[in-house]
Amino acid sequence: MKFFVLCFGLLLAATSQAAEIRIGAKVFTEQVILSELTAQYLRPHGYQARIVGNLGSTIAWNAMKSGQLDLTWEYTGTSLVAYNKVTERLDKEAAYQRVKELDAKSGAIWLAPSRFNNTYALALPEKVAEENPDIHTISDLAGALKKPGKGSRLLALDIEFANRSDGLDGLVKEYGLSFTRNEIRQMDPGLVYTALRNDQVFVGLVYTTDGRLDSFGLRLLEDDRKYFPDYTAAPVVNADYLKQHPELEALLKPLAERLDDATMRRLNARVDVDRETPAAVAADFLRQEKLIGEGN
Repeated sequence: MKFFVLCFGLLLAATSQAAEIRIGAKVFTEQVILSELTAQYLRPHGYQARIVGNLGSTIAWNAMKSGQLDLTWEYTGTSLVAYNKVTERLDKEAAYQRVKELDAKSGAIWLAPSRFNNTYALALPEKVAEENPDIHTISDLAGALKKPGKGSRLLALDIEFANRSDGLDGLVKEYGLSFTRNEIRQMDPGLVYTALRNDQVFVGLVYTTDGRLDSFGLRLLEDDRKYFPDYTAAPVVNADYLKQHPELEALLKPLAERLDDATMRRLNARVDVDRETPAAVAADFLRQEKLIGEGN
């Protein structure tokens, strides 16, 4: 009996000493997976991780900075363009260093980045790609669109990108793309992939770590003029929380370093295409990478 009471007391003490961490997640699949990966990874390290999901980008960002959340995964391009209004074109390293410097002033500390860049891209459906073996870059696409006899020239893209000043208008000007208003189809981002899979459009705007790219046989076109901003993802922590838990910086680095473009596409596909749960996908990945034990 005494042994049971002692063990129960030690368990209560350990639980009370575990640090709570509130992890914010935006509404799309990749963010849910990242939050699950982080929560499941941190729990064996003594953290009581709680995921707060279904958040808009600005809500999650402001909640983390104000201390209502402790951590969220953010993208360098989102911080540059949406939060800091930086229009200068920066490469991957410069973008990371700029947001790290700017956001630290408002209490958001960028930790070691991942190796994946979830930026925009243009993609051809499988059938169109087979019929146009010479189109591999957006410049190639621009040249092909100027030639007669290409048939359908429809472009599918999401409504937000279509109406942003740094979105479609800038892309058209940068590459000299010749789409008429009648050739542009604005739709929900998920429907863009459906249109591409069903060969309903000539080209579509996609995201480079989306799991449907490989599953639907889409060909990504190289952004040879570097128009699209870098969107490298990294965990960002509230400054006050990090002061209380400085070990987080080194602790999360091995997780971030294991996530590259191909890995994120595969994890996203398991949820969006194979219909596995984000929690199960995250647990399987962490065990395979030996970031958590089999019993966790």
